[in-house]
Amino acid sequence: MVDKKKIIESIRLFLEGIGDDPNREGLVETPERVADMCEEIFAGIGQDSHKEIKVLKSEKYDEIVLLKDIPFYSICEHHLLPFSGVAHVAYIPQGNRVTGISKLARVVEIEAKRLQVQERLTTDIAESIMKALRPKGVLAIIEAEHLCMTMRGIKKPGTRVKTSVVRGIFRDNPATRAEALALIKGY
Repeated sequence: MVDKKKIIESIRLFLEGIGDDPNREGLVETPERVADMCEEIFAGIGQDSHKEIKVLKSEKYDEIVLLKDIPFYSICEHHLLPFSGVAHVAYIPQGNRVTGISKLARVVEIEAKRLQVQERLTTDIAESIMKALRPKGVLAIIEAEHLCMTMRGIKKPGTRVKTSVVRGIFRDNPATRAEALALIKGY
């Protein structure tokens, strides 16, 4: 849970630190707005995303389950700037253990709603699904644009970073991995 009082105090100091007046008309309510925003965008801190996955018993199904183009927004822990994009998550059930597809999107959302780096975000999503479902394999791919590369530093808008994590059969079987990648690409 965020400490709104500390956030409000720190945003007032931040505004003074950059040379602006936290008491000017446009900024008077900004510290409170930022505190409210922090409560929302950092809601994943302290949550265990794997606990969101409810294991359901299904008829025998042991083929790829893929949820693609899951939009997400996160905050880079290096510059406190947003990065956003889409996640693609696939798994192959084992032992008739499946979950509702919305739970996969929920895992992405929880993991993204904390200070992150894209590489860890991708790994955390895959590991959460592996832990909860114990599937034959998991594939997680993230494509994102980072504002720290767009509005500062190298200033290259439109540049997208892609990361992937493969576990189980997706790592061990090139044909299975290729099938999942073709599904993601829309072939």
